[in-house]
Amino acid sequence: MISVVVPLYNEEDSLVELSVALKKVLDNLRCSWEVLFIDDGSTDTSYQKLQEIHKVNSKFKCLKFKRNYGKSSALQEGFKAAKGDYVITMDADLQDDPEEIPALIAKLNEGFDLVSGWKKVRHDPFIKKHTSKLFNGVTSMMVGLKLHDYNCGLKAYVRDVVKNVKVYGEMHRYIPALAHLSGFRVTEMAVTHHERKYGKTKYGLSRFFNGLFDLITVLFTTKYIKRPLHLFGFIGVMSFMAGTGILIYLTILKFFESTPISGRPLFFVGILMAIVGVQFFSIGLIGEMITKTSVENDNVIIDKTLGLGS
Repeated sequence: MISVVVPLYNEEDSLVELSVALKKVLDNLRCSWEVLFIDDGSTDTSYQKLQEIHKVNSKFKCLKFKRNYGKSSALQEGFKAAKGDYVITMDADLQDDPEEIPALIAKLNEGFDLVSGWKKVRHDPFIKKHTSKLFNGVTSMMVGLKLHDYNCGLKAYVRDVVKNVKVYGEMHRYIPALAHLSGFRVTEMAVTHHERKYGKTKYGLSRFFNGLFDLITVLFTTKYIKRPLHLFGFIGVMSFMAGTGILIYLTILKFFESTPISGRPLFFVGILMAIVGVQFFSIGLIGEMITKTSVENDNVIIDKTLGLGS
């Protein structure tokens, strides 16, 4: 079975056209399928459009949030509801092409766990295009997984990935990184990217800087969330040892050369580093205790459902 998860926010103009294109492609695959529209608190008539689509074909289902929670929460709820062995994600603005789905699935059949789309020829504003290039380069370097387009909405996953990789906050753009750091096989494939047909992009320059902070969070949460003492403890021990070494050096000077040390700047540096070292080590210990209680995803409130039960 194939599940297609489509997060959306105020995309009333594109939904009918998208559903027609999806049905055409999915029917040709000759397997069972479902499409899960995740309405992230739209304020236009998106949900009414989805109701009409569902009445015509019950394979098109929907979750509607009470308010706007963000794309990560929309994807996470879609992943939880998906029943397919393969899961496809795509945006609802018609810039992602449903015709790419068979090729993405074929790539999964080669043994990969996640196939990320690469908008090789992009139809985006100048700022988005070039900040995205910088963002992808930095991410590839820090994560150790070279991808040209981490944030492409068109991706294909095996079931194990969507059921085990948790996204929250604004982490949706880092799903390939999270999967890679969790041991899954990740690759990319060039896909067609169309110009936006309706509405306008929701991208802002601030999202680029937010993305860099999120990257640091990803690296920390994947490598140290279960062992914070390894990070903070290491920093703390190094700082404490450096501070102690400075104080020992000054003490030796005092006893063997009768050099006063209390007024020297190095004396205060040594004390400061020793104190900071103890504080960092303490933070690591506190972090170890905090990890005993799991951090849950955002508790979204589902407003309405179509074809997914109560």
